[in-house]
Amino acid sequence: MNTILSLQPEHSAPMPPSVSIGSSANRAARQMAWVAAAAAIALAASLPWWGESSWMREFVEIACYLIFAMMWNLLAGYGGMVSIGQQAYFGLGGYAMLALGNFAGVNPFIAVPLGALAAGVVALPVSYVAFRLQGGYFAIGTWVIAEVFRLSFANLSVVGGGGSGTSLTALRGIDIATREGVTYWTALVCVIAAITLVYLFLRSKRGLALLAIRDNEVAAESQGIDVRGMKLAVYVVAAIGAALAGALYFLSNLRISPDAAFSVNWTAFAIFMVVIGGIGRIEGPIVGALIFWALNKFFSHYGTWYLLGLGLMAIIVTIFFKQGLWGWVQQRYGWAVFPTQRRLNSNARPRR
Repeated sequence: MNTILSLQPEHSAPMPPSVSIGSSANRAARQMAWVAAAAAIALAASLPWWGESSWMREFVEIACYLIFAMMWNLLAGYGGMVSIGQQAYFGLGGYAMLALGNFAGVNPFIAVPLGALAAGVVALPVSYVAFRLQGGYFAIGTWVIAEVFRLSFANLSVVGGGGSGTSLTALRGIDIATREGVTYWTALVCVIAAITLVYLFLRSKRGLALLAIRDNEVAAESQGIDVRGMKLAVYVVAAIGAALAGALYFLSNLRISPDAAFSVNWTAFAIFMVVIGGIGRIEGPIVGALIFWALNKFFSHYGTWYLLGLGLMAIIVTIFFKQGLWGWVQQRYGWAVFPTQRRLNSNARPRR
């Protein structure tokens, strides 16, 4: 054949007839979006010098939601491994940060990434248990693993055990303004790093291999893809990200308990955020995290009615917006801030 097929990034939804992925107008729009994002990051980085402390606390909360939901989306939305036990690593990250800070004398802010890496090390042997299960059994198995973690930490007196939990005493010598400012900057760096690394990974050949595994493992393996190795890598990365979110959350909260750290609500909320925003899209967890934070802030005092409202909203979105709210916007208007999918281009010039 004289025509060579090549892979190029494209939006997951069809574009309007007058707009193509490679058009100069589309490239200009993306460049403007990146310039706006850079300006927003610069403005956000200066917030501790002019903003209220309550704003920084709210951002840290949103950052934890976003990172955790993004890792669940990477695992399930892109990798096809639906887990309802990611709270295992959320809690493990929090406890690892606390242990490093309280008992090992490590600066708690440095203990945040170290705790996340420790959770990644634990995820390696855990994966050999989890990967023996498939489909729905995998999902339930991850929940059981999370419960094992919860019960184990509830019976460890060295970290406070059950009950009211343990305080992060390593921050006692740091004044409140400095602590809140550094916590905010740590959260900002973690959010930017999480989004950037996930985006670059999904744009790479390994990201394409992950999508192939999600769609058909047998076909992917027949093309030479190391299915088990790729799934293991994504599982460990998702564990590190979930632990990072947990370490950040309890760094800001200053207190941790097994029931709070390993609650299945964390994964339930992550699923809600990803489904509402759009599963299998980087923008989905971002939109979903903002919506969930707003609903949680303004309606959580309604108690049971609030939870019923979240469930009703999830049902409505899944019925009328099957691809999530951002997926609907993308399909209707062709918008994609982080385009990661590919299309076959028959007009590409042959490589020599």
